[in-house]
Amino acid sequence: MGFQDKSLQCADCGTNFTFTAREQEFYAVKGFTNEPKRCQSCRQSRKRQGNNSGQRQMFAATCAQCGKETEVPFEPREGRPVYCSDCFNKVKTTRS
Repeated sequence: MGFQDKSLQCADCGTNFTFTAREQEFYAVKGFTNEPKRCQSCRQSRKRQGNNSGQRQMFAATCAQCGKETEVPFEPREGRPVYCSDCFNKVKTTRS
């Protein structure tokens, strides 16, 4: 399949950018069906905003083993035990 460079318009800043034949081939190999909507600088900017500068949302929880208050990087669900890092490491090593 022969690819040719395409000129696309960035959805964020409105500038035209080139979707190269090489990038199109990469998209095809990966199975991507949509063309990029943003230029390279807008993609990088959006990526930086998306990771919140390394900050993760943490949720308060009580350890099911020792009862200590802790924070975990996921929202605890009813009926599922949550462990502090010390108890988690103990539980993890007993399962291995």
